[in-house]
Amino acid sequence: MKAQGIDVINMSVGEPDFNTPDHIKQAAKLAIDENYSRYSPVPGYAELRQAIARKLERENQLHYLPSEILVSNGAKQSVCNTVMALVNPGDEVIIPAPYWVSYPQMVLLAGGEPVFIEARFDQNFKITPEQLEAAITPKTRMLILCSPSNPTGSVYSKEELAGLAEVIKHHDDLFVLADEIYEHINYVGKHASIAQFEGMKERSIIVNGVSKAYAMTGWRIGYIAAPEWIVKGCNKLQGQYTSGPCSVSQKAAEFAYTQSQECVEQMRQAFERRRNLIVELAKDIPGLEVNVPEGAFYLFPKCSSFYGKSDGETTVNNSTELALYLLEKGHVATVGGDAFGDPECFRMSYATSDENIREAMRRIKEVLSKLK
Repeated sequence: MKAQGIDVINMSVGEPDFNTPDHIKQAAKLAIDENYSRYSPVPGYAELRQAIARKLERENQLHYLPSEILVSNGAKQSVCNTVMALVNPGDEVIIPAPYWVSYPQMVLLAGGEPVFIEARFDQNFKITPEQLEAAITPKTRMLILCSPSNPTGSVYSKEELAGLAEVIKHHDDLFVLADEIYEHINYVGKHASIAQFEGMKERSIIVNGVSKAYAMTGWRIGYIAAPEWIVKGCNKLQGQYTSGPCSVSQKAAEFAYTQSQECVEQMRQAFERRRNLIVELAKDIPGLEVNVPEGAFYLFPKCSSFYGKSDGETTVNNSTELALYLLEKGHVATVGGDAFGDPECFRMSYATSDENIREAMRRIKEVLSKLK
């Protein structure tokens, strides 16, 4: 549609719209001049792993050795490495729904079986310890937990994580993959990691990276922090199918972690302002039910009241059709909730300008008002 000259506002993209901060770009340029152009060690440069260990100590009060950290080609590979290393054919992996679209596919790739727990709108898209306990069987190998969440923006509090941790600790050989890539885009206080609780560090695989906090999505740097035996297993896998990540990107990431964090807070404040704006505008649209996301940069409103309605030409029957309707009639790109395991909602990214948010919500309100 854009190629045809149509003005489409894209609210489907899960990445910051900011440019990588200049001081990080300068570090990359320096790395090129210093000839960081050769293969890096499979787990990443020692200096970067040391910088990540210091970050975990400083920001999360978690002590990891560099040998307990593996740097990969983005947090996506970090998640997949972990699943491939720990999940055997027939193992069950619990995935709260709504979920990031790649989690179930990675489990299937490993020969595992995804088991979904519904965390719906009325519980702020977060599972309870009781739901988790009910889903665990002798075949359960892993829980994948994303907080702050893609696609919902929900954030588990320290108390909520403590409840889940108590359940996990009562089951042998059950691990939690904690996807914390949105850690710094948090509007409700300090980030909490499930690895902080007694007995959980040896059961936890923390996944994080530079993509969201530092606007470095294209640099492709993520990592895991985990028990050394898990890191060694992931290292063997990574050594066969990608080897170490981009050398220049690693030096840029090292600089991102070791220098001023002011840019992170500036972007977080911008996202919070945009969150407040889109929530206010979405609540003004009749038929949408809106919660208040506590992190990340997504709004996941409930839209099922429009199902079965028509504008006289088009009938909307599900969230995928609603997203298509908004694209075709309103020229706003969103993503149907079916893709995330919640057919009652759809996802909008507010990682865009205030002007785009205002215009997109105006268009959405206008076209939805035609569905009767």
